[in-house]
Amino acid sequence: MRRKEREIGNREEIEKILKNSTVCRLAMVDEDKPYMVPMNFGYREGALYLHSAREGRKIDLIRKNPNVCFEVDEIVRFRKAKLACDWGVEYKSVIGSGKAILLSTRDEKIQAFNIIMAQYSGREFEYPDEMLEKTLAIKIEIEKMTGKKS
Repeated sequence: MRRKEREIGNREEIEKILKNSTVCRLAMVDEDKPYMVPMNFGYREGALYLHSAREGRKIDLIRKNPNVCFEVDEIVRFRKAKLACDWGVEYKSVIGSGKAILLSTRDEKIQAFNIIMAQYSGREFEYPDEMLEKTLAIKIEIEKMTGKKS
């Protein structure tokens, strides 16, 4: 990281950002072009959990190449000023990479969906079988991540 004074080196602080964020941007490679999608997610014990339809571009790309990158952020506040160049944003962000694993069994999906729902609601839910049959869960085993704040 170029601006070392902005780096968040504390794992607990990085995990707090992951737990407080509401959108994960997941990046993949499509041939030689990047492809990124914003997703709801949950974080637990070194892994991100996401949900998806069983088919689509994202799933095709993960099947071809499970190496992914992700970004989450938390906007703290906007700094307003008279001059445009003096405006700024105070934020905290995490960028990381890892391997995407498609979870397809009923139990894997329920566990992943409960982690996702706990991220937003703080509780677990029941999932109808017809919904479980139409979906996949994605687990990102995080290999590397860094935090930054401004």
